[in-house]
Amino acid sequence: MAETKKKKRASLSSFTILLIILVALAIITVIMSAMGVEGVEGATLSGVLTAPVAGFSDALPVCLFVMILGGFLGIITETGALDAGIAALVHKLKGNELVLIPILMIIFSIGGTTYGMCEETVPFYLLLAATMVAAGFDSLTGAAVVLLGAGCGVLGSTVNPFAVGVAVDALSGVGIAVNQATIIGLGALLWIVTLAISIVFVMRYAKKVMNDKGSTFLSLQEQQDMMNEWGMKDSEAEAADGQADAPKMTGRQKASLVVFALTFVIMIVSFIPWSDLGFDGFNAGSATEEVTTTLTGEEIVTAIDDANDGATVTTIAEPVEAVSVEEVETSPAWSSFLTGVPLGGWYFDEASTWFLLMALIIGIIGGVSESRFVKAFINGAADMMSVVLIIALARSITVLMGQTGLDMWILNNAAAALNGMSAIIFAPLSFLLYVLLSFLIPSSSGMATVSMPIMGGLASQLNFSVEAMVMIYSAGNGLVNLFTPTSGAIMGGLALAKIEYSTWLKFGAKLFVVLGVVCMVILTAAMMILPGGAA
Repeated sequence: MAETKKKKRASLSSFTILLIILVALAIITVIMSAMGVEGVEGATLSGVLTAPVAGFSDALPVCLFVMILGGFLGIITETGALDAGIAALVHKLKGNELVLIPILMIIFSIGGTTYGMCEETVPFYLLLAATMVAAGFDSLTGAAVVLLGAGCGVLGSTVNPFAVGVAVDALSGVGIAVNQATIIGLGALLWIVTLAISIVFVMRYAKKVMNDKGSTFLSLQEQQDMMNEWGMKDSEAEAADGQADAPKMTGRQKASLVVFALTFVIMIVSFIPWSDLGFDGFNAGSATEEVTTTLTGEEIVTAIDDANDGATVTTIAEPVEAVSVEEVETSPAWSSFLTGVPLGGWYFDEASTWFLLMALIIGIIGGVSESRFVKAFINGAADMMSVVLIIALARSITVLMGQTGLDMWILNNAAAALNGMSAIIFAPLSFLLYVLLSFLIPSSSGMATVSMPIMGGLASQLNFSVEAMVMIYSAGNGLVNLFTPTSGAIMGGLALAKIEYSTWLKFGAKLFVVLGVVCMVILTAAMMILPGGAA
């Protein structure tokens, strides 16, 4: 008993890990600034103290989405439909439960490679944890299916507009041409190879857990939390003895599950940037026109001063006029009738609206009374508060790094050090650089924006493949986003699945190393084989 307590004390929570990282990076910037390192400002006490609040403000749309999602899940749980649906699925797959793993990981990976599915995976951690526990595995298997499935897709992004799309646009902005077909081919190779390795890894682990519960990576406390949350009730013992009949669902529960599934399908469809992929069907009916407005000098002065929050007082010596031209929507797209934004253009505000609406509809279909609805929704949202705070704290690290300039200092100095190296050295070192930078900038689009003009420009200057450099960025950033504590989606998802961050690291450490080595080999070969230069 004493040994168990000792182990429990030694395990750091996600909050503590994130706070340690925040303080450690702040101290590093202070030391560097004191040493006179150009480009790095030392973090101030006020900057460190306000970073979590700034992180919460910066991540507010995601945090609100997670809270409303919690309320939505509270309502579907209140109907009893979710438990009944999972039980029915497991009963139907009896003896073939392992087939769930490759199917679901492939589906999640498609979302990752096409549109960078990341924060959108958060609700699935809870669902997959419950499903995998019911199927005879553990909650860690459920988390791995979601994180590794979507993560390998992002690592091998093909048409992901938030990764390769932003990278290509950043390179075009500095006059560097990129072959999209080469990027898609190289991305697909990385995606398929890393996903295949991950599927085998997860299936082997799941099979071991099914055959021997003692082989789980979960600590005793995590196992207890798992069973308290998702452990089967009395029906489990009956099912184990072969006495249980196929679970029966009421008509209301079946209808609730259909709406529940539709909710997630629409969410996924709404996040995919269809216009960027060449499909404008969801924008049909939309029409705009140019509206020209003449502005007086007084209106111009007011606009300038307002933009500066009143910090300046602008004066104009002579009377002037200006013309403002803007696109005004005259007819909305057909798919924007619910949120005002067409499908494919949604973000977290629209998704929050959708989940709130569907919670109400499921409550009505499921026969949930008004008092039960309010109580279940509030309790569901309350269950998500730890996840919300973890997401906000993770974002605070990114905020602090942007304020101090440490991320850009590392990038600029590393690029200078790589200048003049051969492809066989340049490629793996560039990959390791992106691994390092991705701890500071977990955002794929933010990373592409700040780094690609520098690293892509350097590759072009050295006559190396710019396309390979784009995928070095995508793979390096994608690999780190399988385990970085600065990702709100990872930390929040693991919290939902009742899994400590240290447990996830122990579980996936060998896999992460293997995936990193495989990526470096493929990308180094690509850098050496593909033609270099820029148009």
